[in-house]
Amino acid sequence: MKTLIDIFDVRHGNKMDLNKMTLLPGNAGGINFVGRSSRKLGITATVAPIPGVEPYPEGLITVALGGTRLLASFVQERPFYTAQNVDVLKPKKKMTFAQKVYACLCIRRNRFRYGAFGREANRTLHSLLIPEARDFPRWIGAASRVAEKDTASPAAPGHVLPLDLASWKPFKLSSLFEIKRGKGVAKHVRESGETPYIGALDRNNGLVGYVSQPAAHPAGTLTLNWNGIGGVGVAFYQPQAYWCSGDVVALYPQFKMTAEIALFMVPMIRKERYRFSFGRKLTSQRMADLELRLPADGAGAPDYDFMQAYVKTLPFSSQI
Repeated sequence: MKTLIDIFDVRHGNKMDLNKMTLLPGNAGGINFVGRSSRKLGITATVAPIPGVEPYPEGLITVALGGTRLLASFVQERPFYTAQNVDVLKPKKKMTFAQKVYACLCIRRNRFRYGAFGREANRTLHSLLIPEARDFPRWIGAASRVAEKDTASPAAPGHVLPLDLASWKPFKLSSLFEIKRGKGVAKHVRESGETPYIGALDRNNGLVGYVSQPAAHPAGTLTLNWNGIGGVGVAFYQPQAYWCSGDVVALYPQFKMTAEIALFMVPMIRKERYRFSFGRKLTSQRMADLELRLPADGAGAPDYDFMQAYVKTLPFSSQI
């Protein structure tokens, strides 16, 4: 563990006031304005360039020192200005994008030390302790290779296709997928390994950790939580082979499923989760009978071509 100032050059931001700046639409070639928000990378607006004030370059980390979400930390992907009470971190040694994101997570974990209306982080941020890059988990290296491969890919061109909901039809989950239950993993097995272990979480793609045993389910399938507090009915697309817990089922497509089609299906499954809870489980029979409303073609079958085309027109779809 080292102090933040040992790993980064810690600088105060521009300390600008948004109400004194000229706002621009997001696609008008302006400069991102980073405030103390915990959403959208902390970006609260796009503003006109200020003569004589060079924006910070992309690839640096911003940290909110005040506000209701103290230590909200993000890697900025475009040049930016900052508001009051936002620090900017520049790595002293070269770091990959994934390593910077992990450093942001480590910084956020120190949030409990501060209070929004009491003890802010403007005087002590530099002294926070976080791991060095050499002590990061091994899987950060694999994440770096994936992120760097696609960094230069542009967003997919074109306009988002319209959704004609009147033509959509209900389809039973069991007619689309083969449903296979997961198996529990003993606690001691979760300590290390390279196989993703998917549990009944409602975040982080369901990833709990990594296990040492071989994967039980292939990449290109979905996982669906049938049990768990707060996670019943949550689905995720799994791009890697994995093992899942007994509170999760793996959904094997009975059609040719691309990543785009999978990412169209996932929110359609989640739209039905209001029907279930920790008290009303998503049992095997309820799963089999669960109906998803999906686009249908002229023959009344699921319109997979439309699902594929629709997702490809969404912003950042080229990063899939």
